[in-house]
Amino acid sequence: MPEPIEVRKIPLRNVSDASELARLIDDGVIDADRVVAVIGKTEGNGGVNDYTRILADRAFREVLAAKGGRDADEVRQIPIVWSGGTDGVISPHATVFATVPAGRAPASDEPRLTVGFAMSERLLPEDIGRTAMITKVADAVRVAMAKAGITDPGDVHYVQTKTPLLTIRAISDAMSRGRTVWTQNTHESMDLSNGCTALGVAVALGEILMPSDADVLHDRSLYSSVASCSSGVELDRAQVIVAGNARGIGGRYRIGHSVMRDALDSDGIWAAIKDAGLDLPERPHPSDLDGRLVNVFLKCEASQDGHVRGRRNAMLDDSDVHWHRQIKACVGGVAAAVTGDPAVFVSVSAAHQGPDGGGPVAAIVDLGD
Repeated sequence: MPEPIEVRKIPLRNVSDASELARLIDDGVIDADRVVAVIGKTEGNGGVNDYTRILADRAFREVLAAKGGRDADEVRQIPIVWSGGTDGVISPHATVFATVPAGRAPASDEPRLTVGFAMSERLLPEDIGRTAMITKVADAVRVAMAKAGITDPGDVHYVQTKTPLLTIRAISDAMSRGRTVWTQNTHESMDLSNGCTALGVAVALGEILMPSDADVLHDRSLYSSVASCSSGVELDRAQVIVAGNARGIGGRYRIGHSVMRDALDSDGIWAAIKDAGLDLPERPHPSDLDGRLVNVFLKCEASQDGHVRGRRNAMLDDSDVHWHRQIKACVGGVAAAVTGDPAVFVSVSAAHQGPDGGGPVAAIVDLGD
C-alpha cells in the first residue's frame, strides 16, 4: 500500500532559490528523504535553450542532498519537472510532493492523493514523434500507476511527463547512424515530443487505441484528458509522474481533473476543482476556495484554426512573439483569475493533450479539517 502524501506549493524568489523547500524540511512539514516529486515553473523563455530549468533543478537537488540521507545518485533519481516560461502574471513556484508515515496522516477510506513515478527506456532521437516513443511512454505510465497503487485508469487524474526534444547534436547523432528524424526544426520538436508523449499516456490509460506514425500532430481528435507533457534538453528518457486517488491510504489531499474547451474556459478549471472534492456554489468565486486549493495544473494550445469563440486572433501569424508565449500568458491570466493566485502551473504546447485549442486541467485540494 502506498503511503499518504503531503503536498505544498512554495514560491521561487529567483531562479535558483530553494529556500522555501529548505524551510519546509527544517520546520518538519516534510522529510527530505521522503520527497517523491517536484513540479514547478521557472521564469525562462520556455524554449530549447531555457537553462533556468537546469539552475532550479540544481538548487532543489542540492537542498535535498544536504538535508537528507540519500546519496547523490539517489537524489538524481527524484523526478523534478520544471516548465519554463512564466509569461504574463504567472509566478515562479514549485509544488512539492512527499510521503508521510501513515500514523501522521488522517485516516480515511475515501479516495486520497497518491503519486507514482517511473522512467521509460532510453528515447533515441529517431524515436521522437513515432510509435516507438508512444510505446515506451505507455510502458512507463503503467509502471508509475502500479507504484501509485492505482489499478483503475479512471482513478488517474494527472500525468506529468518530461521528455527529450531534438537538438542539433541529437539530430546529427541519428543521421550519423543512418537514421532519420521526424523534424530538423528543434523548436518544432518541442510540440512533437509533447504530443507524441501524450498519445503514449492516452494509450496506457485506454483513452485511445494505438495510433500510427501518421496520426502524430495530425489527428487532433486523438488526445488524453489527463496528460501534461513538457520537454527539454535535460534528459534522454521519459520521466513520468502519475497522480491519482486511492482508497485506504489516508491523508488530507485529493486530486480531480477536467478539460478546458478553449483558452477562455474558466468553467473547465472550476470543474476540475469540484471533481477534486470541493463543494462549491453554482457560480463560484475565488473566496469560496477558502485556502483549500493547493494548485491547478494546466496545458494550453493555440487553436489550429486561429479562432477563439468565433473571433479571429493573430497568434499563429505573429512573427514577433511566438504563440507559445501568447497563449500561455492568456491561459495563465484566466487560471489566476479563477484561483485568485498567480502561482499556477500553466504549460504550453498541448498537442494531443485535451481538445484542440483547450487543454487538460488537474486540481489538488486539501480536504483536511
